[in-house]
Amino acid sequence: MTRPAPTTAEERALRPAPWVRTRLRAAPLTVLLGAALAFVSVLLAAALPRAVDRGADQALRSFLHAQGPGPTSLFASATGRGGPMTPQDLDSVRAALGARTGGAFRIAPSGSVHGAVGVKPRGLANPGLDRPEGIDPLLSLTHLPEAAAHTALVAGRWPDGGEPGGPLPVALSRSASETLKAPLGTVLETAPGISGTLRAEVVGLYDAADPDDVYWTDLPCLTRACETRTRDTLPKVFWQTSALVGADGLGRIAPWGEGIEYFWRLPVDTGVLRADLLPGVSREVAAFVTGRTASELSLAVERPDLRIRSRLPELFAQAEARQRGAAPLAAIGPAGVAGVAAVVFCLAAALTGDRREAELRLLSARGGSRRSLVRRLLAEGALTVLPAAALATWLALRLLPAPRLTASLAAASAVTLLALLAFPVRAFVLLSAPRRPSPRRRLVGELLVLAATAAAVVEVRRRGVVTSAGFDPLLVAAPLLLALSGALLLARLQPALVGALAGAAGRRPGLVGFLGLARAARGSGGRGRPSVLPLIALLLAVTTGGFGATVLASVDAARLQVARQAVGGDAQITAPLGDALTPELIRAANELPGVRTPVAAWVEEDAFVFGTEAGSPQVTVVVVDPVAYAALARTVGRGGFDPALLAAGAPGEPVPALFSSDVVPQAGEQAFRLRVRGEELQVRAAAVVDGTPALSGSGAGTLVLPADPTVALTPRVSSPNRWFATGALDTDRLRELVRANAPASAAEHVLVRTSADTVAELGADPLQHSAGRLFWAAVAGAAGFALLAVLLTLMRAAPDRAALLARLRTMGLRPRQGVALILAESLPQALVAAVGGGLVAAAAVALLGPAVDLSALVGAPVPAGLRFTARPVLTQALGLAALVAAAVLAEAAISGRRQISTELRAGDQR
Repeated sequence: MTRPAPTTAEERALRPAPWVRTRLRAAPLTVLLGAALAFVSVLLAAALPRAVDRGADQALRSFLHAQGPGPTSLFASATGRGGPMTPQDLDSVRAALGARTGGAFRIAPSGSVHGAVGVKPRGLANPGLDRPEGIDPLLSLTHLPEAAAHTALVAGRWPDGGEPGGPLPVALSRSASETLKAPLGTVLETAPGISGTLRAEVVGLYDAADPDDVYWTDLPCLTRACETRTRDTLPKVFWQTSALVGADGLGRIAPWGEGIEYFWRLPVDTGVLRADLLPGVSREVAAFVTGRTASELSLAVERPDLRIRSRLPELFAQAEARQRGAAPLAAIGPAGVAGVAAVVFCLAAALTGDRREAELRLLSARGGSRRSLVRRLLAEGALTVLPAAALATWLALRLLPAPRLTASLAAASAVTLLALLAFPVRAFVLLSAPRRPSPRRRLVGELLVLAATAAAVVEVRRRGVVTSAGFDPLLVAAPLLLALSGALLLARLQPALVGALAGAAGRRPGLVGFLGLARAARGSGGRGRPSVLPLIALLLAVTTGGFGATVLASVDAARLQVARQAVGGDAQITAPLGDALTPELIRAANELPGVRTPVAAWVEEDAFVFGTEAGSPQVTVVVVDPVAYAALARTVGRGGFDPALLAAGAPGEPVPALFSSDVVPQAGEQAFRLRVRGEELQVRAAAVVDGTPALSGSGAGTLVLPADPTVALTPRVSSPNRWFATGALDTDRLRELVRANAPASAAEHVLVRTSADTVAELGADPLQHSAGRLFWAAVAGAAGFALLAVLLTLMRAAPDRAALLARLRTMGLRPRQGVALILAESLPQALVAAVGGGLVAAAAVALLGPAVDLSALVGAPVPAGLRFTARPVLTQALGLAALVAAAVLAEAAISGRRQISTELRAGDQR
């Protein structure tokens, strides 16, 4: 029978107050703190995937943009063997190619170009043309239907087809006209050949509207005359340019160029590509180049000779490899934050359960079922957590716009569910039938964790952190599992260690230290042992922070090493080809502040060694001072040797030299003939080295000689052409020094390089910046949650501690001693966690470090492995320990006295 609704005011007044409203009004501060915790956690969870997506997209677009428009374009071509094409045919093929794009990728709005070009350029025989070293300039003919939209006609007219049998009208860039000395009206003639003398008349001059426009990329010298060198032993300079032909002259390109090639270049819009869609884009581009799409296009345009090529599939593969290499390393920090946050939710649920245990048991004793109580607790949590979670999710979506929603919503939902269920689950356990403590159950759980940790470490050592299969959660979780295992081990050891300290303190005068350490050893609040959750939170924070900091420190060290090997030290000054550095410049460079191990070297690439097993290979000779060069090689980490090996022998004996292994496999007394610019010298292999700082790369085919009077190959040996040094050197200051001490004609051609600039270039990749920002944000978040875990632990033990302090206060305990007692009770766990976290981080580096490949974060291929340095680990451990100690001290000073006073006024009712 349904109970009638109350109709009078008296009946409404007698109606029970709603449960949820009553509970929320009873503890408003707890409600606000719970909502704040849920808000922050959900905000971080929802923002993290979007930050990762934005960083990955930015890294992909930056990587492709750095390649230039040529490699990121689709280039289609057809030869004249398939028959001639008209301008209308060129346009129809362009339309057909563009119609097959727009799915996974699209064509950039600017930069598209199509037309025809001669296969070979022709030499011009006009006597009045400019010939820098007596070689005829070369001219190619090109037809670009859209050239008028990208140029400005400055003289004459645009070319047409010309008169039959007459010169072919062409348009030349004004810059090329001035360089070649071919003004408007010049009739350019080729040298007589099989097809006779061909002629082209310059009927128009133009300027490119923007010479740096993508439109002109990879087009053969259409905006200027290019300075080109012959491929002879002594190269000579000549000019090469290209002229535009009108639509009516398209058919006359083939005779001039000994063939014609029709081309269409379609630049892909890399600014809209997304990292998560890259596999689909890669498949579609591959189909466009060599797959089904390419075959269909060839049939559609009726050109069997249509060929499409692009470097995009290769670049996409490189981009995917970079993402796979950086993703596991970047995920370690967020995984640590997630672990610490989960511990915080468990501690918050435990604290709330302790505070409301009596209430829940009373309701259960009065007939409330566990199901109904848990349902009401879920309603309480829903009104607190869901609005905060919804607001946090909306804010993350607004602050970090990104195309994908699934990952953010899934992460936010998971954290919301954890925040919503943590306390109801704890209440369900409290209201369940009590179970006897089972040491065996705890031991089995710990053994399972240890087994999972061992499996993860073995897999990481076997497969590496980066796998071709992509993201592997087990490999990412390996440092966290090590931290969890370390926390469980410390939880076993901490009571014994702190108990030993308590025993030592008990033998000294005063009871404050003994009482605090004894309570820390047995667990405050009447629990038989200290809670392992705060220890897990602290160790997760310290371990992930220390391991991640070691990764970043190793990245910086590897990047500096790569930069030094590329530069040959921290600075290099190189003279122009065929010139030498002046003694004044070398002297001024040696006297710069901060310069260490300066080395002046003479480097000659045109040298040959005779008598080796490989025949007569060409080598690069480096003549240096042995002592200074040996110090430089040790610093750079390449080509190290004992300078005594290059000590000159008796006159007439072969000169000792350092050989690379590809020239001479091992050292010996055998003499070889070295020829440098027509002069010969007897040398022997004093040692075999892996390279030289004087040359970047592997150093293959090198030979190092001592700068000794007996090594008088040429007079140039006494005038070095390169200078190397280590130390903190500024590029601008070195350039100023070069301008002040080098001849004015050569100063602007002197090359100055520093390792600092190279490091900056390697580290400018957004992929590396994103990983670094993500890590430091994760470190801050983990530290914040770990600190919150400590505060929750202090709050959980506060009632029992306040009662103890009140009793001791009645026995004469002074307030300062009460604060000391709180510190003695609370700080051991933080110190143990700091020390244990540092040790676990060091163990993680030792166990997992050899399998970590840092190439993706360094920006260049480097050997796998982490370099363990104590500073990053100590910084994380001591920083978090200091933060926790400050929080404990503040809590003891602020709330300790208030708790004691409240307890004394209320009386001890326990």
